[in-house]
Amino acid sequence: MLAVQAVTHDPVQGRIAYTSNRGGTFDLWLYRPQDGFNFQLTQGLGAEFSVPYWSPDSRSIAFIGIGNVVHLLDTVTHAVARIDQIEPYTLLDWSPDSRSLVYVKNGRIVVYDTFSHGSYAIPEPGVSDVQWFPSGTELLFAAPDSTGSTQLFRIRADNTDRRQITQNTDGPLHDVRISPDGTFALYTFPGASISIISTVDLATGTIYTLEGGPLAKNYFPVWSPNSRSIAYSATTYKEPTYYSLIQIDSRTGQNQRTLAASSCFATPVGWSPDGDKIAYLSGCEGAEGASQLWIVDIREQIPVNVLSGGRITALQWSPRVRRVPENIFTSFVYRVSFPYPANWRRVSEERYEGIGGFFQVSAISASERIADVCSSEAFHPLMPYGSSPRIVSMTIQNREACFIFPSADQPVEMNKQAALIVRYPRPVQIGETFYNYFILFADVNHIRQIGGRLSFI
Repeated sequence: MLAVQAVTHDPVQGRIAYTSNRGGTFDLWLYRPQDGFNFQLTQGLGAEFSVPYWSPDSRSIAFIGIGNVVHLLDTVTHAVARIDQIEPYTLLDWSPDSRSLVYVKNGRIVVYDTFSHGSYAIPEPGVSDVQWFPSGTELLFAAPDSTGSTQLFRIRADNTDRRQITQNTDGPLHDVRISPDGTFALYTFPGASISIISTVDLATGTIYTLEGGPLAKNYFPVWSPNSRSIAYSATTYKEPTYYSLIQIDSRTGQNQRTLAASSCFATPVGWSPDGDKIAYLSGCEGAEGASQLWIVDIREQIPVNVLSGGRITALQWSPRVRRVPENIFTSFVYRVSFPYPANWRRVSEERYEGIGGFFQVSAISASERIADVCSSEAFHPLMPYGSSPRIVSMTIQNREACFIFPSADQPVEMNKQAALIVRYPRPVQIGETFYNYFILFADVNHIRQIGGRLSFI
């Protein structure tokens, strides 16, 4: 049983999640650059092919682990959810609000809601490397066109407005990655023995090809946080062994620099949240894989070995977290307090609204079990949450609680309303009536982050 240990987060230096067997079996580990703290995150859930994918809020990690199962790991509570079984090395991508995962399974784009645990699929034969645009409403993916050539496409997440971006004739495209700002994408082609990096301006379709390394074996390309540069591993050869160069270039291929060298044929690379450093693997001995984690500062170009031991197969640096300014809502009538986005404005004593969301507070007077209260609210005859809402039971402030998430057919006028019902520590009197339950209404994108920090006063 893993001991739950809260791991603090430096938003500038971030944390590096990596896959290693240093504990005996392949699992996810976490390294904190600011103080060298190193911690095992999972126990018996990882696999040699596991790649960690951080959520944008830097709280959760998705990975494909033992049994080819997609796992969701909460880095604060260490709770793990198992959501699907897919092919190893399938790309997992988080929505900008850290709520939904998108990935490919059996020729379909799957969108999985990690809050409601519901999912839906978009058929797309031959699809690969599906990712979210920063808007959270569109997806980018690779798929064959009518002639069988791989192209990049974009489509709305509701399976409308599908558009082809490229007119590629250079063969298969691999490692497709959208830039953080959503304006460019990169990919490698045509295969593994020869791997060239190109970028495409998603607005114009203009293609740029990076010079790359001396053998045209360029692997693991990754965007810088500011979307201006690309880091990658470039394989080279010096009698009698192969090794790799850690290189960066501009997105139009005009500014190549070599920062360091790794003793491995190729290595994954990762940018620090501030874009000033790059992590990579080294310590390959013969046919063995990497055994060292290194960090190089782009400005000083002095590589530092920060971890050694065991085999290391993958890494990803946590993203920069952009904190939304918050205010605190406090009601002595409803006896609650919780944070909400500071740019939301009061509409009434019980309701606040703003760009992208809202919340409203109320109370329920009922003597029945919370499961019955939640069901009565979720399946109200007027169907405010659609025909098949999802109820998720949990505890808030050590009190019985449930979230209610709407189904896809929720009426548009409900503005994506979800709800949180929590049993009061003791009944609250409002007017002449005593209420046993507090209920928070909010849009689905904010209900968890608001409700999860609810306090009774």
